[in-house]
Amino acid sequence: MKLVTCLKEVPTRDTRYEINAQGTGIRDSDLTFEISECDEYALEESLRLREKHGGEVIILTLGPQRAQKSIRKGLAMGADRGILVKDEEGKLTSPHAAATVLAEVLKQEEYDLILTGTQSDDWSYAQTGVLLAELLGLPHATIVMEIRVDPAHKKVKALREMESGWFQWVELPMPAVLTIQAGISQIRYASLKGIMQAKKKELRNIELSELNIDLSSLPEIEVLKVYFPEAEKKAEILQGTPDEVVEVLVEKLRKEAKVL
Repeated sequence: MKLVTCLKEVPTRDTRYEINAQGTGIRDSDLTFEISECDEYALEESLRLREKHGGEVIILTLGPQRAQKSIRKGLAMGADRGILVKDEEGKLTSPHAAATVLAEVLKQEEYDLILTGTQSDDWSYAQTGVLLAELLGLPHATIVMEIRVDPAHKKVKALREMESGWFQWVELPMPAVLTIQAGISQIRYASLKGIMQAKKKELRNIELSELNIDLSSLPEIEVLKVYFPEAEKKAEILQGTPDEVVEVLVEKLRKEAKVL
């Protein structure tokens, strides 16, 4: 089996953010980065499927040059090779734009399954994997909690997490796209041997200019303002008889809180 895992690099989860001077984003000069949580679970599932059925695990990442570090971590965990599409200036601001570029790269690859995270830790759009499936014309399943592959019949069963504690099994023909939910399994650590081997594994860099894409035609998302919410505390104690308190409370809920 050939398995492609799409990874995104995000600021580490214990980061203390600072707004940039323009007020339009986070200052990233002092940040450290890691693989987005759901994407790391997607990689773990790819590695487990390869261990069970054989084949190759390919990491596909879109981002600046520093994202090579996250790819190397994935290679140290056991992936076979990596591909970095370099977007040094952050031109691709929307999930649609990112999915379009990833789809163009994947047209040059063979694969049975494409695994992505359900959503990223930074923007949490939860759209890139679904859009990627649409652009490639592939079936897809979202918020996947378990995977069962039948390579002989080119089918995959995926257990989807639904609302209110419900789950759903779906069966898809391969190739297909699955977006993986965090917590699906236990993520492995990279061994010392794996770290040493990762240095010798293939990591291909692709410039955006090498792809047959008109970047100016891709949809963009413009962030106008980023700010921390101001903490406000206000409490009011209502006094009087129970009937009086209830009457005043209902009036406040209706006119001030506007929830009634």
